Amino acid sequence: MTRRAIIPPAARASAEQLKMSPAIVSGNFVFLTGVTGADSRGVMPDDPAAQFRSVFEKIGAVLQEAGLNLQAIVEMTSYHIGLREHFDLFDAVRLEYLDAPYPAWTAVEVAGLRREGAIVEVRIVASTDSA
Repeated sequence: MTRRAIIPPAARASAEQLKMSPAIVSGNFVFLTGVTGADSRGVMPDDPAAQFRSVFEKIGAVLQEAGLNLQAIVEMTSYHIGLREHFDLFDAVRLEYLDAPYPAWTAVEVAGLRREGAIVEVRIVASTDSA
């Protein structure tokens, strides 16, 4: 099966440094690398809501580069540090970005994430059939 990397211009340097693709198109699906809430300068906000909004903005930018939007998301896995403390806030922010039919979603509590200060990382699978 043919695979194609999706790398938005703003992510090129980090993708090259980390030797990874922000997303891969394979068949009718787009698989996004986990996204944390660092801002456009790479700074991780202390405010959880700012992190959560940044996550969805970055997901949207990757999907846009693939010719899709947030409605293309069919599955979402979110990894949380302090899940119970911020779940309601994360869910409220999620609903600012996603509409029905809502994607399948699994939220998982984890002990740590690679990015210092990150409290959430979100992994996405989207369908190109929605384009």
